[in-house]
Amino acid sequence: MSREKRNYTFDFKEKAMELSYARGSVIEICRELDIPTSVLSRWRRESGAYGKNSFPSKGNVRLPS
Repeated sequence: MSREKRNYTFDFKEKAMELSYARGSVIEICRELDIPTSVLSRWRRESGAYGKNSFPSKGNVRLPS
């Protein structure tokens, strides 16, 4: 059974990443927030590559900051 696609707000993504860096455990945060580890890992990777432009709204292009 596959999961339903979920949309996360920019603020949610930022807070999840902050928590994962502060605690040092992606797996623990993902369990608490009920999100897949691959999703949080991708957010962290994209944040490092694109900075403030990491999470554009639908249809917008990511640009390096």
